[in-house]
Amino acid sequence: MAHTLVYPGKYFFYPLGNTPAVCLTRDIPPEEPANVLLLGCGDPRSVLFTIFSELQKESRALDFTCCDIEPAVLARNVLLLTLIADSQLDTNNIWNIFFHVYIDDASRKILVDQCNKLIQLSNSLTVWMKSPYGRYIGMSTEYTLSELRRHWTLYADMPNLPSSRVKPIRDKFTQIAKSKAERPGRNMSTARGAGALMFQAIEVTSRQYDSYWKTGTTLSDQSLINAAKFLNPTFAYSFAGEGFAVHYGTDPMESFHLVALFGNARGPITVSDVVKAAKAEFSDWCTAFSSAVSDASRVLTVRFFLAEAMAACRALHDFVETGTLETTVPVAQWNTQLILFNQAEYVSGAAPARFNVVDTSNLDDHIGLLNVVIAATPLLAPPPRPIALYTESLLARGEDATREFSQRLYANLTVMSLLLGVAPIDYVSSFTSRSNTHELMLYLSQKRESSQFQQVTTWKRPVSGDAYAFRGGGGCLPPTFDSIQLGTLLYDMYHDLFEQEDARHFWRLNQGNIMKAISRSNMIHYTRESFVLFLKLVRDRLSISRERWIEVMDRFMDLQGEDQTLEMDSCNLQDFHSHLHRHGMYTHPLLVDEAPRIGRFADWHSVTSLVRVILVIPRDKFTVLDDASDEIATPLLQCDIRGDWSHNIFSSVHVAFGRAIKMGTKAHPWVTFEADPEGWSGTSSLVASFTMASRYLTDIEPAHRLRVTVSVRSTHASVLLTDKLGVALIVHEAKLMDETAVFVLPEHPLPTRNQAGASGVLRSPGATIREELGQSHSVVVELDEQCALPSVKQVSPSTIRLTLDGRVQDVTYPFPVIGGQNKLRLARKSLYIEVVVPIYGPFQPEGMKLNPFTVAAIEGTLDLWSIHRVNLSTLPVLDTKASKLADWLNPHIGSMMSKRERSLRKKHKEDILMYVKDTIHAILVRASGIQVGPPCRLFALRDHTTRNSDTVIFVDTIRYDMHCHTVVCDGFVLPLTIDLLRRLEQPFCKLITPGIMVNVTVFGDEMRAWKQLFPALAERCRTSWTHGPNCEYRSQGKIPLTEDMEVDPLCSCGRGQDTERMQTVDIWRPFAPHVTRIAISPLFAVSYLETIGRDPDVHRCFVCRGKGKPRIRACGGCKKVRYCSAACQKKHWKIHKSQCKP
Repeated sequence: MAHTLVYPGKYFFYPLGNTPAVCLTRDIPPEEPANVLLLGCGDPRSVLFTIFSELQKESRALDFTCCDIEPAVLARNVLLLTLIADSQLDTNNIWNIFFHVYIDDASRKILVDQCNKLIQLSNSLTVWMKSPYGRYIGMSTEYTLSELRRHWTLYADMPNLPSSRVKPIRDKFTQIAKSKAERPGRNMSTARGAGALMFQAIEVTSRQYDSYWKTGTTLSDQSLINAAKFLNPTFAYSFAGEGFAVHYGTDPMESFHLVALFGNARGPITVSDVVKAAKAEFSDWCTAFSSAVSDASRVLTVRFFLAEAMAACRALHDFVETGTLETTVPVAQWNTQLILFNQAEYVSGAAPARFNVVDTSNLDDHIGLLNVVIAATPLLAPPPRPIALYTESLLARGEDATREFSQRLYANLTVMSLLLGVAPIDYVSSFTSRSNTHELMLYLSQKRESSQFQQVTTWKRPVSGDAYAFRGGGGCLPPTFDSIQLGTLLYDMYHDLFEQEDARHFWRLNQGNIMKAISRSNMIHYTRESFVLFLKLVRDRLSISRERWIEVMDRFMDLQGEDQTLEMDSCNLQDFHSHLHRHGMYTHPLLVDEAPRIGRFADWHSVTSLVRVILVIPRDKFTVLDDASDEIATPLLQCDIRGDWSHNIFSSVHVAFGRAIKMGTKAHPWVTFEADPEGWSGTSSLVASFTMASRYLTDIEPAHRLRVTVSVRSTHASVLLTDKLGVALIVHEAKLMDETAVFVLPEHPLPTRNQAGASGVLRSPGATIREELGQSHSVVVELDEQCALPSVKQVSPSTIRLTLDGRVQDVTYPFPVIGGQNKLRLARKSLYIEVVVPIYGPFQPEGMKLNPFTVAAIEGTLDLWSIHRVNLSTLPVLDTKASKLADWLNPHIGSMMSKRERSLRKKHKEDILMYVKDTIHAILVRASGIQVGPPCRLFALRDHTTRNSDTVIFVDTIRYDMHCHTVVCDGFVLPLTIDLLRRLEQPFCKLITPGIMVNVTVFGDEMRAWKQLFPALAERCRTSWTHGPNCEYRSQGKIPLTEDMEVDPLCSCGRGQDTERMQTVDIWRPFAPHVTRIAISPLFAVSYLETIGRDPDVHRCFVCRGKGKPRIRACGGCKKVRYCSAACQKKHWKIHKSQCKP
């Protein structure tokens, strides 16, 4: 397996989501059918929120494949969706059934009746598909349906359970509730739904959280609480079996968006207000889903797939490549059930196996970011289709969680983007339209001791950020690496990935964070097979020939052989070599010849290069781990081959409860496995298996000296078990030659397949890219940085135009480049020209700075690169008369700029993105009325040098962009041309009346940047209209249409659309036919690239420079000067009084 084997000594059930819902279609055009894969899906909050956010996009087909390893999660999800679909039900009862641990009699009756209904409709896939729910709720596998049916049966039967079985479940909830009451604290997670108002929400959401765990409900009426006396069966069953295993941090409010509640408050917010707001949002979701499924013209499918995320991806990938429904992939650890796809859905093509959106929840925390991208990227739809991959982490691991993301791939992000074919868009653009500054401030305020820091990242193909490249089909050939350099890079990654296996490296790398590092030393996600799968992805995506790949791996092996710094690596080499051979990546010389027929192979007809070793482990051997679950909750297990002097570790182990039955003959051995249907609750032994090279059982030590063991992986946390298991941490062992406990079977290498068609490799540009000098070939990547830097012209972020004797050649690179540092190499005899350019990186010239707001035309639709889409009609309006609006909105808008940008601004140095942010800041603070008087709604962008203005912005309202934790101006842009001014001269004179229009000064080339930005701002909120066949973007082949003054950069398709609100303002009405609706929101700096905000610890008292008594407070008037105490403020007031201005 590609992940370490975790023993679930302490298992937690997550029935509810722990982050606010997000819109899963925020990065794909409204015409594009949405095939969405949710890995580790959890509850269906984001599915429901997405459907709600799509209210005006009725023509788009929505297909969600929801994958999770926990059958109880999926069973609850289907139960919820079917209750919503039966829309005659009150959403209050649905709320109770899904969110409450304790429910009243009426809710229990509805729950049981619905489960019985689902049981009747789920006898088979055929019956389910013909049921009323089968039209919009699909099942990827028969196993998924059978497991969900098993849980619905458990739910329906729970009212009949004897009290002796119900009491332990109740007692466990009471125990957790009691422990919480004894250790009260603040719950930061629920406040995350308030976004920029997180700090204001913490106190009341913490009280709500405490109330939930005290009563098991979200109710505040004591009579209703008393009536909720029945245990909700959907909280009582999970992978852990029967019992209350719900995670202690669970809170229904975490799924919802509370920002409008707190932001629009005109008085104190109560717990009841929080619950009421959440229930109102939930009701909106239910209405949207019910409406969607009741409309026969809507194409909506929510499909469920029970499998571990990496297993699901591998099975889907196998299906894409081979078309086979019967895979050899087990659904998960502790289970031998293979993934067998639903023929009716997958053969017909109704169920997608490639996706334009893949959301991975916070699997980064559970399986590691590298494993996530290895598994998910091959399932992305091929170019030129727009795609988005979302990754997320919640856990703060090291010394500085704000910078961890760039370290979690174990290589430079630019190089990894070239290898993977996808890149974090905020890394390439150097900004993001999603805010996480509230997370940053909370993390810093807790002196970096917080256990959580949410980092959400959007990945896209780097070349899709180049609109010019997409004119030719969105393609370029994959890059070519020098074999020696690539081998060196890959070994450096390998070294970094596994170096902390050695104690001295562990202590060296965690000196400043040692206690947290020790406590989390069992959170190891990568095995040698993980790295082999990464190698496979790289080789296949780059289409590296067999000969060149051998050169790469020879270099890798040479470095590995010379490296003496990884002492533990020698114990893992057999595992590594075996998987290299198994996956067709490399065959070590020792594995070329057949192993001798001795030991366990003495009677074999022939000895395969690989074998599968199976070890039977008595169940009671794990009692020691169960007893120690409070000390080490989730130890890692591994298998070992131990001799008198040798020790070799195998980390890719698969386990399941059951019985291995010996079959075949001594010459051709094989076994069959009989699974224990009771699993963890049964009595069968645990059967573990792993793959290894046969020669390692014959060539190191005699077979009679070898033992097969299962042991706890040695970490700084697992040393607590040495008193019980010994220094080697062996749980169980058996002699290799013991044929009753150890089975050795032939294993064949996996078939090698041609990956080019399925790996998302970009094709060569088409005819619309100018190629008058010949065909362009793969880009060669040189990993050294020494090259000459002559000047050259660049036409777009990733495209260089070469002109020779009047002929033109466009060269598209797979990543933005710095064309101005170009070097040309001409080979006249060989008739080729080589264009060498440095790769663009954050804050460097050219590259994405040529147009950071790309809008690319793709087969009749437009794709946004760096700014997410919004459906303005579904976003709540910000109340500009709310109390304390300035207290939170001022710092939120101000947090757009990084420390670097603030320094540039202070020193009056030019930076176009900084200028754009400054202008957005000016518009937002004036439109909201938090600075310089009441709200203003009309703005003119005026060039500082020429004093000319050709752009007017009308701001109708400011809205909350809930799931991206920011605000957005719902407005209109009026590009002024000479002709338009002539026609509208009289009404325009009324607009420029003093006090109505605010002039916002733009500097340098900023106006050019706004011309690039306006198409993106218009496109992001487009929901009710489409680009027609006569669209100027299409006919002229460029977006924007122009960057020149007094010329309209926008197409005419959106002109005059959605302008009903403009009609309500007399002086705006004449301009309604000429404006285009836009959505302006802050553009935030990227926290893992540069410093944002200030650490609260750096603030000092203006008077005495003290740190605070007890803490620093800002002046209530200007918010600019800070004091440690009232005494210092009073002392300074005489001087400060004249300077104190809001």
